[in-house]
Amino acid sequence: MRLIKQLLVALVIASLLEGWWSCDGCLENERNALLQLKASFNYPERMSLFSWGLLTDDCCKWENIHCSSTTGRVSKLSIRRDYWAFEWCFNASLFLPFQELTSLSLRNNHIIDCVENEGLSSLQNLEFLDLSSNNFNNSIIPLLSVFSSLKSLTLIDNRLENITNFQGLPNFKNLEHLDLRWSTLHNNFLKDIEKMPSLKILLLSFCRLNGTIPTAKGLCELKHLQKLDMSNNDLSGTLPLCLANLTSLQLLDLSFNHFIGNISLSPLGSLTSMHTLQLSSNLFRIPISLLPFFNHSKLKHLNCDENEICADIDVPTLTPKFQLRTLDLSGQGDGGVFPKFFYYQHKLEYVDMSNMKMKGEFPHWLIRNNTKLDTLHLPNCSPSGPLQLPIHSHVYFSDLDISDNYFNGSIPTEIGIRFPSLNSLDLSGNGLTGGIPSSFGKMSQLTELDLSSNHLSGIIPQELIVGCSSLSELILSNNSLHGQIFPKQANCEELIRLLLDGNQFNQSIPYSIINCTRLEVLDVRDNHLFGSIPSWIGNMTSLQILDLSKNNFFGNLPSSFCPPSICEVYLSRNRLQGPLMNAFYNCPSLMILDLGHNNFTRRIPEWIGNFSALTYLLLGYNNLEGKIPIQLCNLTQLRLVDLSNNNLFGHVPPCISIDSNWVRGIQDVDDSFRTYIREQPLEFTTKRISYYFRGRVLKHISGLDLSCNNLTGKIPAELGNLSVIQVLNLSHNSLTGLIPQSFSNLKQIESLDLSYNNLNGKIPQLTQLHWLAVFSVAHNNLSGQTPEMVAQFATFDNSSYEGNPFLCGPPLSKSCFASSMPGVSAKDKKDHKRDDGFMDMDAFYVSFLISYAIVLLTISAILYINPYWRRAWFYMIELSLTNFYYFLVDNIPFLFRCY
Repeated sequence: MRLIKQLLVALVIASLLEGWWSCDGCLENERNALLQLKASFNYPERMSLFSWGLLTDDCCKWENIHCSSTTGRVSKLSIRRDYWAFEWCFNASLFLPFQELTSLSLRNNHIIDCVENEGLSSLQNLEFLDLSSNNFNNSIIPLLSVFSSLKSLTLIDNRLENITNFQGLPNFKNLEHLDLRWSTLHNNFLKDIEKMPSLKILLLSFCRLNGTIPTAKGLCELKHLQKLDMSNNDLSGTLPLCLANLTSLQLLDLSFNHFIGNISLSPLGSLTSMHTLQLSSNLFRIPISLLPFFNHSKLKHLNCDENEICADIDVPTLTPKFQLRTLDLSGQGDGGVFPKFFYYQHKLEYVDMSNMKMKGEFPHWLIRNNTKLDTLHLPNCSPSGPLQLPIHSHVYFSDLDISDNYFNGSIPTEIGIRFPSLNSLDLSGNGLTGGIPSSFGKMSQLTELDLSSNHLSGIIPQELIVGCSSLSELILSNNSLHGQIFPKQANCEELIRLLLDGNQFNQSIPYSIINCTRLEVLDVRDNHLFGSIPSWIGNMTSLQILDLSKNNFFGNLPSSFCPPSICEVYLSRNRLQGPLMNAFYNCPSLMILDLGHNNFTRRIPEWIGNFSALTYLLLGYNNLEGKIPIQLCNLTQLRLVDLSNNNLFGHVPPCISIDSNWVRGIQDVDDSFRTYIREQPLEFTTKRISYYFRGRVLKHISGLDLSCNNLTGKIPAELGNLSVIQVLNLSHNSLTGLIPQSFSNLKQIESLDLSYNNLNGKIPQLTQLHWLAVFSVAHNNLSGQTPEMVAQFATFDNSSYEGNPFLCGPPLSKSCFASSMPGVSAKDKKDHKRDDGFMDMDAFYVSFLISYAIVLLTISAILYINPYWRRAWFYMIELSLTNFYYFLVDNIPFLFRCY
C-alpha cells in the first residue's frame, strides 16, 4: 500500500514537472508566427503589440495572449491594431500554427478581407470569434464555414449588407452567441435563423429590419434563446403568438420599433422566465396596472416608456408575483390613480412615470415602502395637495423630480433631514409658497436644485449656499425672492449654473460670486438689481453666459471687463450709457451680444468685425451714431442684426450677410447632442410686433433691422442675395432710388418693411414671395401700379401703400386708368381765337425776360454763397425732374389708349 502511494506521488510530481516544462516558454513555431503577425499588423510603420518579444521570449507572457496550462500552446489571442484609417487585408496563413486556438479577437482593425484563407482551416477548435468593427463585407460569410466548433460569433459594425441567410454555414449547429448589430439584414433572415437551434443570445439591433416578425418557424423555433435584442429597427405589426415558444427567454428588447397591439393579448404574458423586458418607443397599448405581467415572478426591469399607457376599467384584486427593481412608464397617457401593484413593491430602485396623468397626492408611501429607492420621476403627472414626506430618513434616495404638477403649500422644513443623500431635486412648476427651508443645507451631496416657477418668497438661506458644497446647478427663477442674490460667505466652488431671473432681488451684484470659479452661466435677468456692472466679472475665467438684462444697472461699461470664455452677453433694458469703447475687445468667442434699450452713444466700434463667431447682434434703441462699420461684413455667421432706433447715417453696407442653419421645407434635424440649446430670451421685432425668442425657436429666426435711423443712398441690390432672411426692416430712413429687383429672391421673407423713405420708381414683381405676411412701402415716392392682388399680396390693405401719390391700383382707391376730359364745342374754340386780349404782348415779353434774368442771377448768387442751399436746390431739381419723368411715363400711354 505504501508503494502504491509513493508511485501516485511520483506520477503527480512528474505531471506537474511536465506541465511546468511545457509552459516555460511557448512553442517556437507559434512564437515565430506571433512575431510575423506583429509585423503584418504593424505594416508599414505602426507600433501595435509593442511589448511582444521585448521583455521575454515566452509568448505566453505577452499581452493579450493566453496559453494552455497543460500543453503550453496558444489558446486565446486578441490582436488590435493601433488606429489606422486605411483598409487592409491580412494573411490568414499566419494562423496555421495555432491548432489549439479556441478564442480569437480581431476587432477594430479596419480589415476588409483575408488572403491565403487555407490558414483558417487549421482553427478547428475555435469557439469564440470576434471580428467586430472591421470592414468585412458579405464575402466573409462563406469563409466562416470552417469553424465547425464555433459557439460565439461577433460581426458587429462591419459592411454586411442585405443578408438574407447564412449560406454556406451548415455546421453552425453549436453556435450559442450571434451578434450582428449595425449590419443590414433582410427580413428573410428571421425565417432562416432556425438553422442555428443552439442559439442562446441573438443581437440584431440597428439592422434595418422591417416588416413583421414571421408567424411560423424561424425565430419562434429558437427554444433555447435566452437573450433577444431587436431594438432600433423598423419592425411593425403585432407580436406573433408563436413567440410564446421562447420559454427560456430572459431578456427581450423590442424598443424603438413600430409594434402595435394590446399587451394583454400578446404572447409576452407567457414568457414568465424574463427578468428584463424593454418595450420603449413603440405603439403598444399597455395597461397601467401591468396585469399581463403579474405571473412574471423573475421580472426585475420593465421599460414601457413612449407607448400608449392606459387606465384599466376593471382590475381584479390580485397580488403581483414580481418585485421590480426598475420601472419606466413615462410618456403620454391617462393612468387614473396610482396603480395598486405599487403597494406590493419593496425593492424598487428606479421609477419614472413622467407625463402620466394621475390623480392623488404625493406618494410618500412609495418611498417609505422601498428603502433602496434611488430615483423617482413624476413630472407633469397632475398630483396635487401639500407635499408630504416619509417620517424616516432615506439615505439611498438621490433623485426626485416632481416638477410641473399642482402641489401647493410650503416646502416641508425637514426635507433636508428626510432626504440627506439627494443629488438632484426638481420642484419647479408647482404652486409652492413660503420660504426656502434652511434644512437644504443638510444635503451635502446635492448637485442640482430647481425650485423655479413657484410662489416662493423671502431670501436665499445662507445654509443652502454654505452647506450644499457640491451644488453645481441652482435654479430659483420666477419666484418672489428678494434681498441679496448671494450671501457674503459662499461655498460655491462647484457651482456651474446660477439662474435667479424673474425675482425681486434689489441689491447690487455681490463680490462673493467671484468665488464661484467654475461658474459658466449667471442669469439674474428681470430683477431690481442696480449699480454699475463690476469690472471683476472679467476675472471669472469659466463664465460663458452672462444675463443682466431688465434690471436697473447704470453707468459706463468697464473697459475690457469681458471674461475670456464668454459666449453670450445680455445687457438689454438697463440704463447703461456712454461709448462701447473696448468693453468687448477681448471676446473672441462671443456669439450673442444684446445691448438693446440702453443709452449707449458714439460709434459702433470697428473691432466688432473681430467676432468671427458672432451670430446675434442687437444694438437697437440706443443713441449710437456714425456709419455702420464695414467690418460688420466680416461676420459671416450672423442670423439676427438689430441696429434700429439709433442715429446711424451713411449707406447700407452692400456686403452685410445674414445666415441661417434652417431653411423652410427641409427637415429640421435634431442637433441637440451637438449644439447647446440657448434658453436665454432675445427680443426682436418681426411683423411689427416685438417678440422674445429662445431655444429651438431662436435658431429658426433670421433678420436685419436697420429701421429708424438716418441712412441715405440706395438700397444695395446685394440684399436680395439674403435668400434665407425672414425679416428685413429698412423703414424710417432717408433711402432713395429704386426697390431692387433682386428682392424677388428673398424666398423665405416673412416681413418686408421699406416704409417712410424716399424711394421712387415702380414696385418690382414680388408676388412669388409666398411666405410674406407683412409688407409695407408706405410713405415713399413710388409710382406706377401696385403689385397684382394674388397670393400673399391679396392680404395687404391700403396701409401697405399709402403716402405714395403716384401709386395706383388696388387696394388703393386711385385707378390707373385716366379719366375722360369734358368735350369742347367748335363755337367755343372760334370765340377763343377771336379774343385778342388787352395786353401789349411785346412789352410783356421784354419785361418777362428782364425779370427772369434778375431771378436767375439772384438765385445763382445765393447758391454760390451758401453751399447748404446749393445742395438742397439741386436735390429738389433732381427730385422734381425724376417725378415729372415718371409722371409722363405712367400717364402718357393712357392718353393714347384706344377705347
